[in-house]
Amino acid sequence: MSFAASPSTITMKAYRGKLPLSVITVILGAFAFLALLYTERLSFLSSNPILKSKSCARRAAVVKASDHQTAEENLENTEIDDRFEFDPEECDITRGKWVFNRSIMPLYNDSSCPYLDRQYSCVKNGRLDFDYRHWEWQPHDCNLPRFDPERALKKLRGKRLLFAGDSLQRNQWESFVCMVEWTIPPEKKSMKMGKVRSIFKAKEYNATIEFYWAPFLVESNSDIDVLDPRKRILKVDSVAKHSKYWEGVDILAFNTYVWWMSGLRLKTLWGSFANGEEGYSELDTPVAYQIGLKTWANWIDSTINPNKTRVFFTTMSPIHTRSEDWGRNNGLKCFNETKPVMKRNMWGSGSDKTMMGVVADVVKKMKVAVTVVNITQLSEYRVDAHSSIYTETGGRLLNDEEKADPGRHADCIHWCLPGVPDTWNQIFLSLL
Repeated sequence: MSFAASPSTITMKAYRGKLPLSVITVILGAFAFLALLYTERLSFLSSNPILKSKSCARRAAVVKASDHQTAEENLENTEIDDRFEFDPEECDITRGKWVFNRSIMPLYNDSSCPYLDRQYSCVKNGRLDFDYRHWEWQPHDCNLPRFDPERALKKLRGKRLLFAGDSLQRNQWESFVCMVEWTIPPEKKSMKMGKVRSIFKAKEYNATIEFYWAPFLVESNSDIDVLDPRKRILKVDSVAKHSKYWEGVDILAFNTYVWWMSGLRLKTLWGSFANGEEGYSELDTPVAYQIGLKTWANWIDSTINPNKTRVFFTTMSPIHTRSEDWGRNNGLKCFNETKPVMKRNMWGSGSDKTMMGVVADVVKKMKVAVTVVNITQLSEYRVDAHSSIYTETGGRLLNDEEKADPGRHADCIHWCLPGVPDTWNQIFLSLL
């Protein structure tokens, strides 16, 4: 290969390879100056916070997984995902989409986890399609970290985590237990199941993951013996019967919604249940809900030390009993649904925005900080993931006659496990 001679080359030839000391000095000085400029530029780029970008766990995973791909394929993959690493202050987890990924495998199944209620064990109860287990929630703005059982247990070392609320909170509690228990040897864990209170213990971590049954959070005459909704009376001014079990807990996670939705008005009272039928007043459901939540909030503010205890509140879990909500006019509630709804911002009649507004209004006025785990919008899309006819009622599985009548018997309130509550716990752990 030939190159055209430059003036400097000609000059060097004229001196027959011998350069004056002054020329050498100038050349070396020029090289030193260029090196200094380059170093300063690198220093500026690395130290300027405006030009720094957050590390992206998912993007790193994509690059690592594609070591054997071409440079063009790698570039294409890394450009697909420009979301930032999860930050609860910056990321809106309610805005996103469900993405199907068959490579995603649940951390457990309804045969491997010994603590799973038959009510949520859809595959064991006869469900034949498994796709509902392979949908991943991806927020538009950020990467949601995968649930790491070891990380969860390390965070809980020496602590008590208690989920308090209704059967949907128990749905989430069982999910959390099943997501961590498989990593612990049998001799280093225990479970004490009760009608009101259940306690899973990870002995090596000196940690407990507990559930406490309080469907209204406030007291009612239907807490233990479930009564016909028309006979229920809520003692909206007291949580005392329940709250004694919440004291001394390090992490409290509450929910309450579905039991309040038994009618447009609720029977409520202040004081003792001794007056029975004669002592109650009927209030509009949102009004009763607000009074009840304020009672709970007052207990939190007057009792909880925020330096020792963190408090979470999970928003309403959607009910999918009206298939017209997602455009299936000839549907039978959630029965036979096999895919999430893809319509953006879908909001069904089973989620009451007025009630959700009550939660927001009460929480923002509290002295103790409460982290709201907003699972409503992302769960709205998952009409495919309920227990449906693959469940039990009254302590027994649905019989063939009941399964043939999903309009009456399909459970479109609770969720199959593994399933959507695993995503709730993925978000919950990230917020922890």
